[in-house]
Amino acid sequence: MLYTVGEMAKHLGVAPSTLRYYDKEGLLPFVERSSGGIRVFKDSDYEWLRIIECLKKTGMKLTDIKDFIYMALNGDDTIDDRLALIIKQQTAVRKQMEELQETLNTLNFKRWYYETAKKAGTTAVPRNMTLDELPEEFRAIRKRLRGE
Repeated sequence: MLYTVGEMAKHLGVAPSTLRYYDKEGLLPFVERSSGGIRVFKDSDYEWLRIIECLKKTGMKLTDIKDFIYMALNGDDTIDDRLALIIKQQTAVRKQMEELQETLNTLNFKRWYYETAKKAGTTAVPRNMTLDELPEEFRAIRKRLRGE
């Protein structure tokens, strides 16, 4: 089946301008055009587009995504290079996840802090608690926040 830019964009949940931009940046060398020059997407293009979206969500630069696509189109001689690129990006995503987990932990602490303050009617109560009085999961966070 063939799809227009608008139809494929709707299927992917992105704006049509996103697909046009990808094409302009050279990320869609696999997309064919009609005799009138209109982009025509096939069912098989959907997987490519999902991979592009996935790599983009990981923070991969568009130039690296473009390199990955061209490597894939060049066949099995590029397997090692593609694998290296994916491993590099996995490492970056794991680091992002660790940073986000630390951020979430801090937000959890601050939520507990203000819920405790609200019950007490003052922030002095959680602020003046000793480490032993804090819930265990928040002790390291408070130490980090205070630079201890």
